[in-house]
Amino acid sequence: MTNPESALTEASPSVQAHLGILQSVIQRMAGNSTSCKTWCITVVSALLVIVAEQGRPESARIALVPTLLFLALDAYYLALEKAYRASYGVFVQKLHSGTAKAADLYAVEPSGSHSRHQVEALKSFSVWGFYGTLLVLVELVRTVVLE
Repeated sequence: MTNPESALTEASPSVQAHLGILQSVIQRMAGNSTSCKTWCITVVSALLVIVAEQGRPESARIALVPTLLFLALDAYYLALEKAYRASYGVFVQKLHSGTAKAADLYAVEPSGSHSRHQVEALKSFSVWGFYGTLLVLVELVRTVVLE
């Protein structure tokens, strides 16, 4: 009889399924991040159109609220993506070192400090490059186009 602990190899169907689940979660978080950006552009654009129709440029700053909310949500999804990437890396490292156990196959949870991942996500160019530009554009539309 073989030891189930020694059966964990890269070719094992259970290992491949576990890696597939982690990859799926990572892809879902990346998709959620993309959706945040898409919805943010949609909501901010709609608000600016409504403000322009009303002829009240001072109301354009209302578009900053959804921008900041989507920024926070996007950073949350990016932090989760980073945490699951770390979990994936830890599992692969265990697998290659021969220390992976069958119990590891049932642990699909983020790895590392969520606070640290959140701060890293907030600092990333994919967040500030997008939302920073959008914040500047909202202010430009308010001052140049609407006034």
